Amino acid sequence: MSEQIVPTKGNLLSTKKSLELSRSGFELLDRKRNILIREMMALIDRANQLQGKIDKAYEEAYAALQRANITLGIVKELSQTVPVENGLNVAYRSVMGVEIPMVSLHAEKAQVPFGLMSTNILLDRAYLKFDEVKKLTAELAEVENSVYRLANAVKKTQKRANALKNIMIPRFEQTVKTITEALEEKDREDFSRMKIIKRQKASKTA
Repeated sequence: MSEQIVPTKGNLLSTKKSLELSRSGFELLDRKRNILIREMMALIDRANQLQGKIDKAYEEAYAALQRANITLGIVKELSQTVPVENGLNVAYRSVMGVEIPMVSLHAEKAQVPFGLMSTNILLDRAYLKFDEVKKLTAELAEVENSVYRLANAVKKTQKRANALKNIMIPRFEQTVKTITEALEEKDREDFSRMKIIKRQKASKTA
């Protein structure tokens, strides 16, 4: 790059400006990367906690369903009365330009959909346990999707920051150095030329 630029003061000023912008861009990208990593690590901790809760909730839900099956027989027909979940909402928030999903379910209290005549409290408990699993799964889906998006953003940001740090900034620095040295050499030549001209004029005058 430095070999292709004519060593003029205008090009020197332009290259210095590009160098300054590259340094500022690197600092901003580095700051963005750190913020994204901090956000991602917090979500990873949250995901680990949720996974533990979900594992426990699934264990309790299937144990409750097993007890209900023992007392009522296979409850497949009764399960058909459970309404399809259509209260799932997805919104987004921005973290340093990265769209992060926010998953929510209607906060209404779960209503047992079975009739009282053909069921018992064990099936009610199983239904409520699986309702808890559903809510935790929605929350975990939000967190895991957010981690995935943040990880991709961190990777892209790191790549751009590395390009500035390892390629663009050194290239601009070398160009500034080359142009500066060329201009200084030209100034020395001009100074020497002026001294010779003055000496010649002085000799002619004498």
